[in-house]
Amino acid sequence: MKLFLSTDFEGTSGIVAWEQIIEGNAEYEQGRKLLTNEVNAVITGALEAGATEFVVNDAHHHMRNLHPQDLSGRATLITGKHKPLYMMEGLDASFDGVCFVSYHGSIGAERAILSHTYNPGAVWEVRLNGEVVGESGINALVAAHHGVPIIFVSGDEVTAHEAQLVAPHAEKVVVKQSLGRFAAAHIHPALACELLQNGAARAVRNRNAMRPPEFKLPVSLEITFLVADMAEMAQWVRGVERVGPRTVRLSDDNLLDLYKMFVTVITLTRALVDR
Repeated sequence: MKLFLSTDFEGTSGIVAWEQIIEGNAEYEQGRKLLTNEVNAVITGALEAGATEFVVNDAHHHMRNLHPQDLSGRATLITGKHKPLYMMEGLDASFDGVCFVSYHGSIGAERAILSHTYNPGAVWEVRLNGEVVGESGINALVAAHHGVPIIFVSGDEVTAHEAQLVAPHAEKVVVKQSLGRFAAAHIHPALACELLQNGAARAVRNRNAMRPPEFKLPVSLEITFLVADMAEMAQWVRGVERVGPRTVRLSDDNLLDLYKMFVTVITLTRALVDR
């Protein structure tokens, strides 16, 4: 069994601040250790249940948070940026399951640790076919395109709740309870890793009961930005329709093309924020 792991960072037990997850800060190495341990717990549990091959896409910020020699399961590591498929780079139809590890809630969630949706400096809200989604919902487009089920999700309780929309039968492991955007009650990291290991094992064993995400076509993504000039810039991408002062709509029958269009828009708005 071949598994694809898309790993973020904010959903790790013990993480509550940007300083813990952005390179160059004093607390970053501690955060990296916590993340690596959780990723390895997922791999270990999946191995115990019969998974044999792993591809890990380091999908947070500069996307070089994991060291290849530290990964269990002789996993292949995809690292660095800019990746054409961003958080889902490396996934294709050869995989048996997708795992979202250390994910977080969407920008508009009431209580979600370090909440954002791809670009916290630009995106105010994303709706998929009218439903507010976070990164799990957007990334599910790629899994659906390739016909691969999402079998495992970890993070805070908001992450688990939001993932229900696209992966109702996936194994969901909650490692902390968000108290606000910068505060949480954490399960001890050792216990969190036990839960993740056991959850990943259950996910692999129950994989045959899970189905790829399904979407009513054509799929529409509406992105509302913080300011109007970001919506104006997004129109530089072919197929993007402006439907409000700060809102654009992307729509397509091809889910992979839609996701690529979204990634292009996000990349453009990052350039605007950097200026």
